[in-house]
Amino acid sequence: MTSHGKMFLIEGPEGREMEIPVSVVRKTDPYPRFEDVTSLRRYYEQEGYVVVRELLPGALCDAAREAFSAEVKPYPGFIYRQALANPEKHIFTEHGYMLNSILNIQDLPMSRFGKFRERGLALLTHPRLQQIVAAILGEPGKLVQSMYFEGNPITWAHQDTYYLDAMEIGRMTAVWVAVEDIHPGAGRFFIYPGSHKIDMARNRQELDIAFHHDRYKSLVLDVIREHKLECRGPALNRGDALFWSSKTIHGSLKTTRPEHSRSSLTAHFIPTSMEFLQWQTRIKPLHLKDINGVMVHCPKDQNRWHNRLIMALETSFPKTFQTAKKLVVKALLR
Repeated sequence: MTSHGKMFLIEGPEGREMEIPVSVVRKTDPYPRFEDVTSLRRYYEQEGYVVVRELLPGALCDAAREAFSAEVKPYPGFIYRQALANPEKHIFTEHGYMLNSILNIQDLPMSRFGKFRERGLALLTHPRLQQIVAAILGEPGKLVQSMYFEGNPITWAHQDTYYLDAMEIGRMTAVWVAVEDIHPGAGRFFIYPGSHKIDMARNRQELDIAFHHDRYKSLVLDVIREHKLECRGPALNRGDALFWSSKTIHGSLKTTRPEHSRSSLTAHFIPTSMEFLQWQTRIKPLHLKDINGVMVHCPKDQNRWHNRLIMALETSFPKTFQTAKKLVVKALLR
């Protein structure tokens, strides 16, 4: 059952918002079941996404949240964050939820965050989840990026491929795992079915991520309007997972009930046989570890001394590092 005509806000360029109608997909919607892998892949290929209900054990989700509360939330130091890939201290919402999401939980130091890292990766490397990844990709996948959310930052409409992908554009898949029941007002995940079939301008020159990110955000909104795409906001409960293509437009809605958290994990996978593409421009070398039988990229592993030294320099001279990073990216995108 789908409810049409409800209006929600999504973020546009320079923080501007756009009101859009969202089809709120209920749990009774006919997504194929976990056991029907062929139908799951067919739905994914047609729509650009698929939801798998009760994919992961609720007890394991609870254990990850408990470890987050015990180890991560009280930590006063710096952690790499999802939005800009910079090290930051926690930023909390008025209701006490961590707003700046964690980037790459596999890079967290075991000495401080051992249980959270272990339990979060147990979800992302779980055999049931990996079975769906392999079915979508046609082979086992390598985990190239992960994130953890507790608070509910609004995320602009975008395609992942603008930022990262497999060497063959469109072959990366991503998964969003609900670690708790997600309240409808907690900044629900949204997706544009069929948008993965639309080719958009590349991450280059006037659309480069270093200095013209807002132009890209505007382009995405123009594509949505031009193609009259339908926006869906699937209802997701603890243990449910939503998989989507790197070319599918998606994001998160503006939060209307900030008293509710949005505890969730995200991961991106590319085929084992392929290289990792960054900014649609450069092959990025992978630093792989075998974790629970899955190859996991650990780009800034804080269990290694030289990565801890780099973070110390980044946090001591943040403006210098961030400016230098932008200039390097600009040079790579010429």
